[in-house]
Amino acid sequence: MDYWEYRIKPEAADLLEALLGLCSSLPFESFAEEAGVLHAWLPISIPRKAVERSLEDWRARIAFEWTVQHVPAQNWNAVWEANFDPVIVRRFCAVRAPFHDPITEVAHEVIIEPKMAFGTGHHETTWMMLDRMAHWELAQRSVLDYGCGTGVLAILAAMRGADPVVAVDVAQPAWESTVENAARNGVSQCIYAIHGTLCDVPQQVFDLILANINRNVILASLPALKRRMSPHSRLLVSGILEQDEARLLEAAATHGFAVEFRNSRGKWLCMELSPS
Repeated sequence: MDYWEYRIKPEAADLLEALLGLCSSLPFESFAEEAGVLHAWLPISIPRKAVERSLEDWRARIAFEWTVQHVPAQNWNAVWEANFDPVIVRRFCAVRAPFHDPITEVAHEVIIEPKMAFGTGHHETTWMMLDRMAHWELAQRSVLDYGCGTGVLAILAAMRGADPVVAVDVAQPAWESTVENAARNGVSQCIYAIHGTLCDVPQQVFDLILANINRNVILASLPALKRRMSPHSRLLVSGILEQDEARLLEAAATHGFAVEFRNSRGKWLCMELSPS
């Protein structure tokens, strides 16, 4: 998939977090921060006009400049190799690329071949999701990885004995990457990867649903996700900025969820929800 890469540079460094919060309301797929510049990637299939109108409206209140450039799909390998660092979560697990050295001091090592931008700059959210997964007994439990990206959460769940594991993503490169990475980690036999939306997931109840996506998708999906849960199921969400916590809590209460666990790392929030 091709992308538009927006580079957003505030005049003052302390404005970067505010701009990230504003941009998280737009249909960008991922973000990265580097040297005082916010990088935001928009799938080329999404019209630019509304996004750029919002940027110009914000410039009337916040001092920043922005540029945009087309990034062909074949460029993502180089982008990932330059920016993807291993994620190490205590002694529980590590996520690395094939070009990194093995990490032997953890219980689980997930090897991900970097092929796209999903997750770039979001190591805090991935870390929190992985960290919380250490607290569950997953053997013979059903797991849904909603918005699976590279498949890292689904793969870890399968490594810990979850079966079945369903992984779904609307982006075809994400589906392809999940299939390839599941095979690379020897767990393809128990991961059912789907290219599509939640509507394409078989109608079943899951013990655990993982959703490391973004605020807008999570808020819009809460009712449909709850229909896939039993009273004993859990929903773990991340990809939401701390400044949007009140909005998440309001939506969770509206749709009948209770908060069982909360964590934050950097600017990002992770919450475990249960049907109430």
